[in-house]
Amino acid sequence: MTAAPADGRPAERRPTERRPEGARAIDARALLAWYERHRRDLPWRRDGISAWQVLMSEVMLQQTPVARVAPIWEEWIVRWPVPSAMATSSPADVLRAWGKLGYPRRALRLHECAGVLARDHDDVVPEDVETLLSLPGVGAYTARAVACFAYGARVPVVDTNVRRVVARAVHGSAEPGPPSTNRDLADVEVLLPRPRPRAATYSAALMELGATVCTARTPDCARCPLPRCAWVEAGRPAHDGPRRAAQKFAGTDRQVRGKIMAVLRESDVPVRRDTIDRVWLTDPGQRDRALDSLLVDGLVEQTAAGLFVLAGDGHGASTWARTNGSTNSR
Repeated sequence: MTAAPADGRPAERRPTERRPEGARAIDARALLAWYERHRRDLPWRRDGISAWQVLMSEVMLQQTPVARVAPIWEEWIVRWPVPSAMATSSPADVLRAWGKLGYPRRALRLHECAGVLARDHDDVVPEDVETLLSLPGVGAYTARAVACFAYGARVPVVDTNVRRVVARAVHGSAEPGPPSTNRDLADVEVLLPRPRPRAATYSAALMELGATVCTARTPDCARCPLPRCAWVEAGRPAHDGPRRAAQKFAGTDRQVRGKIMAVLRESDVPVRRDTIDRVWLTDPGQRDRALDSLLVDGLVEQTAAGLFVLAGDGHGASTWARTNGSTNSR
């Protein structure tokens, strides 16, 4: 691509289709046959799913497990079947519906994205990666995933699972190492079958293999459908690089933010400061820091009376409420 996206990000460089010397190909026929028999029945993979519904699923799945996403996504596609339906809801409604999926800024960005799609794209999610990248909250992975899984585009889609499968099957490494967008995209680009529909299915199959068989901690090589794997042929050498530190949750600012958000989601009226103070008595400084960050991120607003509400809940001074002239109907 040559033009920069509308949001000012640098233009994405198209990966070079060149397999590194000595790298092994992945048997597409074996992988696709396995996928046809063993793929999970995930709701966003079913027939009749719209590009908007695929986009919602991809945003939800970015940092949240499938089992937690599926029931929420099922509710959302009924409540907000098209972008304009979400755009006319308040940010607070979307945040409440997001519930405990975590990282709620994703919900705000998706609400903003819905408004852009309704206003500028006639309620239709774009097909091409470059236009998708111009949408609020849509990054390189999400843009490619929507283009591929909603429209069947032949574009490499690379997540953690795909990087792991390629590292093992193609390069003979136990772990993929630090992400490198251009290198990772090029690695997958050269593996894709030529026909568009087959390439899209291949991308889904790579992800499925990494999620269910070629897992990070306990790869089940006996169940792997690939007839040849560079890592197995090398004797499954251990990873010799630094290990990723496990992300803890207990006691972090993220946990405190979640507790504050839970109080606001469950309240029908603005919340007093002392109510928020009670959610985290262990470290008042940490609690204050968490609340301040929620205000800065636009997830929480403070009313003229000094009370606290979710963004766009009709009581605070949100941009959305001023622009739309709406209040929460509850």
